[in-house]
This record gives sequence, C-alpha cells and structure tokens, in this order.
Amino acid sequence: MLKIMFVCHGNICRSPMAEAIFSDMIKKAGLEDKISVNSSATSSEEIYRGVGNPIYPPALSELKKHKIPTYDHRATKLLKSDYDDYDFFLGMDSANIRNMNFIFGGDKDEKIYKLLSFTKLHKEDVSDPWYSGDFTTAYNDIYEGCRCFLEYLKEKI
Repeated sequence: MLKIMFVCHGNICRSPMAEAIFSDMIKKAGLEDKISVNSSATSSEEIYRGVGNPIYPPALSELKKHKIPTYDHRATKLLKSDYDDYDFFLGMDSANIRNMNFIFGGDKDEKIYKLLSFTKLHKEDVSDPWYSGDFTTAYNDIYEGCRCFLEYLKEKI
C-alpha cells in the first residue's frame, strides 16, 4: 500500500483540505486498498498540550461547498520517524519543503515533492488562505494538484 502524507505549516488549512480531497478521489477511483492518506504540520503552532486544533472553519466550509466528505481532524506535527513510514510527502509551498528537509535531515530517498509539481499550472506554491483569506483559490490549487498526482500514481500501481 502506498502511503501519502500531505504537509503544510499548521495542518489546519491546506494539508487537511488535501487529505480530504485526495481521500475522496481515491475512494471514487476504487483505490482505497492501494493508497492511504494522512496530513501533518511542520510546526506545532496549532497543537496545545498535545491536542491539535481542528480544521480551520473557512477551510471546512470550502470542502463542504464542493461536497468533499470531511472527518474529525486534529492537527499533528510531522516527525522524523514519519520518513520511513510514508512513500510520498507532498508540501504545499517552498517553506514546507525546506522545513520537511530540516525535520528529516534531508531527503535521501527522494520522497519530498511540492504538490503542484505534478501539475501544468504556472505556479509553484499552493495559495495560502491563512494570509489571503481566499479558500477558493487554495481549494482549486489543491484539487488540481491532487488530480494530477493521482494520475501520476495510477501509472505506478
């Protein structure tokens, strides 16, 4: 089974949106027995006394607007030990990539990618709605990244 980890800064907006979108895509494609999905943060800013915050309400609203099934998510922090447990780490932006490399001490097995690197979009980073307030653009970026990544994986499984 391929194990996929979506990663952003706090694990309350972009990466849980990606987890929900991609989970819905693999379910619709009948690939739930071949691909598992998770998400995490490169920081612990959204985790207090060991309990992570839920999906940020505007991100949750955007998922519901597109009829993407949601789940009871709590922010979790990416750990160095995750590197051996997952096949792909998909970061939302350049800072996520830099921080993953720092947490893991490098990327010896070439498992770290930007989500949008699988697309033909003319942008490198998923729009960050935490700063822009634009959850629709973030959703569209993530959806396209997930769609293209799934096509990439279908050739591998």
